Amino acid sequence: MFSFIWSLIVGGIIGWIAGLIVSKDLPGGIIGNILAGFIGAWLGSAIFGELGPEIGGFYIIPALIGAIILIVVVSFVMRLFRR
Repeated sequence: MFSFIWSLIVGGIIGWIAGLIVSKDLPGGIIGNILAGFIGAWLGSAIFGELGPEIGGFYIIPALIGAIILIVVVSFVMRLFRR
């Protein structure tokens, strides 16, 4: 149970840091950050593999890069639908 909570916290922090780096906000607040962290970790691990330190089941460097890619793509798609 504690490992699941730890994964949620680390995923949220990864999503939050990625949002700060890109200077974009995801809809959903904390839930959006957690989702960006989880999906970004999956995406980054699929692209870059297991690179760097692991915290809470996430390899930090690929997860952060994957979350940044995800936020950029989501922001671009949301901007297209607003027009």
